[in-house]
Amino acid sequence: MSQQRLIENIEVSVVMPCLNEAETLKICIDKVIRCLNENDVIGEVIIADNGSTDGSPKIAALAGARVVMVDSKGYGNALIGGIGAARGRFVIMGDADDSYDFSSLMLFIDNLRKGSDLVMGNRFLGGIAPGAMPPLHRYLGNPVLSGLGRLFFGCPVKDFHCGLRGFSSEAFKRMNLQTTGMEFASEMVVKATINGMKITEVPTTLSPDGRTRAPHLRSWRDGWRHLRFMLLFSPNWLFFYPGLLLMVIGLGVGGWLLPEARKLGQATLDLNTLAYSALAVLLGFQSALFAVFTRTFASTQGIGKESKLLKKLYRYVKLETGLIIGGLLVFLGLGGSVLVTLGWSERGFGELNPSEVLRQVIPSILAIALGFQIVLGSFFLSVLGLKRKGGEK
Repeated sequence: MSQQRLIENIEVSVVMPCLNEAETLKICIDKVIRCLNENDVIGEVIIADNGSTDGSPKIAALAGARVVMVDSKGYGNALIGGIGAARGRFVIMGDADDSYDFSSLMLFIDNLRKGSDLVMGNRFLGGIAPGAMPPLHRYLGNPVLSGLGRLFFGCPVKDFHCGLRGFSSEAFKRMNLQTTGMEFASEMVVKATINGMKITEVPTTLSPDGRTRAPHLRSWRDGWRHLRFMLLFSPNWLFFYPGLLLMVIGLGVGGWLLPEARKLGQATLDLNTLAYSALAVLLGFQSALFAVFTRTFASTQGIGKESKLLKKLYRYVKLETGLIIGGLLVFLGLGGSVLVTLGWSERGFGELNPSEVLRQVIPSILAIALGFQIVLGSFFLSVLGLKRKGGEK
């Protein structure tokens, strides 16, 4: 078979990011090539070198891999460069530290052949050897972040951060991944879930890596980057639910205190608490409004799943609706302020009872503030919803 014909028939590309992996690189490449040959799979090994200074590129080339030099630093950048150079219909990615079992790739390949878009390894199902995963990662980091991923996005994956995973080249293009660091792994799972791709999880093992140097992973820094990405990609949990909770608490406490001061144990809750309740309502509304802004922006830019609820809402709620509701709140707030002023004038602008007056002033100020927020927010949402140049007329 000619070289060109062989390239055209490549089914699987195994991509490994590499930064000074001279100690384990050849072992990993040998395992991959042996597995592919034993199972009659036409494939290739790609080493995405991210600036190694220990001779890793030369070792990789001599072992039979194709080396792709990636200048932009970062785990995500290295993988994007390597995957972009892959010729196979399917891609399997994994670390080059000899912690993953590259001799057992057929579970991934078979599921990709059956139509899975993303096949994730699960180290908790396959087995984690003693010393292979730090206790902090095993009992806190991975379970918590994987649980949040399932909660935020409805993702079926139970080992969110397993580095051994396979996907089709077509699915990878649809994911349109953007992150450059360790959070690249989270983005892949999130984007696959959001885009409705078929995700399968298979057991895989994790062994202690074969390096003598310290790993590139930094537990707290990279854990925060994963969490930050998931929060930023989930405006409901970042903005909407906390905002809704604040509004409910503020309205409940404020409504309870509006008629009169209340006793709570030995404490007397009065105007100070009422003012903070109004603040909670205002901050909660702003937070919820940010969620609407974010979801709308993500939909118009094609970087997030379109909200069916917002789509239905926009059919009936237009700019004019927001202007009317906001205007009414401002009008009610100003009306309340006028009534307070008139009552003051009837007393010759003399001393007033703070408890009585502020129970009228605080709701009026809140209504004015919310009204302006709704008016300004309605204009901003209309700007976000404008058709882009060259788009649908």
